[in-house]
Amino acid sequence: MAGAGTAAAAALLAGCNDSTPAPSSPPPTGGVNPPPTSNPNLDVLNFALNLEYLEAEFYLYAATGQGLSSADAGSGAGTTKATGAAVVPWASSGLAQYAAEIAQDEVNHVRFLRKAITAANGTPISRPDIDLTFFAPLAMAAGITPTPTFNPFTSPQGFLIGAFVFEDVGVTAYHGAAGLLTDKTILTAAAGILGVEAYHAAAIRTLLVGMVAAANDQTYVDIANKVSALRGTLGGGNETTLSSKSIVAADTTNAIAFARTTDQVLHIVYGTAGGAGLSKGGFFPSGLNGNIKATAS
Repeated sequence: MAGAGTAAAAALLAGCNDSTPAPSSPPPTGGVNPPPTSNPNLDVLNFALNLEYLEAEFYLYAATGQGLSSADAGSGAGTTKATGAAVVPWASSGLAQYAAEIAQDEVNHVRFLRKAITAANGTPISRPDIDLTFFAPLAMAAGITPTPTFNPFTSPQGFLIGAFVFEDVGVTAYHGAAGLLTDKTILTAAAGILGVEAYHAAAIRTLLVGMVAAANDQTYVDIANKVSALRGTLGGGNETTLSSKSIVAADTTNAIAFARTTDQVLHIVYGTAGGAGLSKGGFFPSGLNGNIKATAS
């Protein structure tokens, strides 16, 4: 993939330096904004469904040039702002195949969660408004670009950075929510989704590190570490610096994956570091749907 970037990808590299490791204090496991309904299992599943909608939209646009079908988005679904989103100009059929596979995985997660919520006598939320152009200001906030020019759909390398923004967050979110689920059937299903998201995250991390080995190019690992540092600033928790000696996002003592509370995840997807009562912003310009949607701290 070396040398396959476009002018927008070249702009992404401006000002890249070695990143500073993110904060190392561990997040509280299982913390959450108090679910306001009598069934926290449904609140947590709908919270997860918001995130799966976001991931599905990103990967579908990268692989196919269009987002979720109306049937999968739900009745009364919000819109997806996807200016500049298009099929990535893949440099290899292998990476294109991976993008298509992960896109289908995320669509299947959306469908599964909607069915699981319905089966538990709940109402699955529809897709909220999603803004895929938020990658540009996010890259600026991370110190990757001096202006909001980054577009993950313009090169394979940019796509990997975009995917890196999401994947570790998904793993930490499912891990953090595990302690909130009291229904064993739902917990087992969530553990299965967590496993798939971890596979996705590992693949992205391995591909980024592989660039260093293949072309002696540290550029995109440095960029990924800037993303990691920003996630740590916005959403607390631990972040593992990506390098040729470390591709696993886990604590070094017990090799346990990191966890984030729903509050920490909200701060990341809203793109805001602190403050209670925040209910929209970033990738979700009108906020998440469901009962867990406002920050607690």
